Amino acid sequence: MPDPHLPRRGALLLFTRYPTPGRVKTRLIPALGPKAAAALMHRLTAHTLRQAQALASSHPIALVVFYAGGSLPQMQALFGPDLCYRPQVTGDLGTRLLAALTDSLAAGPQPVVIIGSDCPELSPRILSAAFALLLDHDLVLGPALDGGYYLIGLNALHPELFQGIPWGSEQVLAATLSRARQLGLKIHLLPTLRDIDRPEDLPFLASLPLL
Repeated sequence: MPDPHLPRRGALLLFTRYPTPGRVKTRLIPALGPKAAAALMHRLTAHTLRQAQALASSHPIALVVFYAGGSLPQMQALFGPDLCYRPQVTGDLGTRLLAALTDSLAAGPQPVVIIGSDCPELSPRILSAAFALLLDHDLVLGPALDGGYYLIGLNALHPELFQGIPWGSEQVLAATLSRARQLGLKIHLLPTLRDIDRPEDLPFLASLPLL
């Protein structure tokens, strides 16, 4: 396995949403209410951002926050004015991921890791390992317990990985892996972690004092 602490130039893209009550964490609203669900979205994003910044402080990578909802001034007020922010394009998740990846690879091949803001177990160690694994893998995925993925890492553009995927279903990871195998990509799977999306995920937060 590659050295997980090996520095490597690349980009780390954090996908999140501005925490507008009633517009985020909608599956948690029946359990928490719209304001508490939005507050949890804020806390999860801030926590994930701290993990990403910890990695960026010791690795030569560019950190970019891709946001949906809200405005640039609102994002800067919540998470700080010194970060690089980009609005997500419109479309399904695959369209938005592909657009961000295309932008990051416009200047040529480099390792690009995309993460969501829903996985509180995500750590600098896992992020570092993802970049290191891209030294000799085409695709790195972090499986989520709900059948999706909390992380995807690539060195080059493979649009097929984002097209025709049943986003929002339990088949996202399986469909992505099937497509990657059809393309002949060398794949590595990171540890399976839990996203916080459903009411049954909430008890897990009690073991996470950082949140």
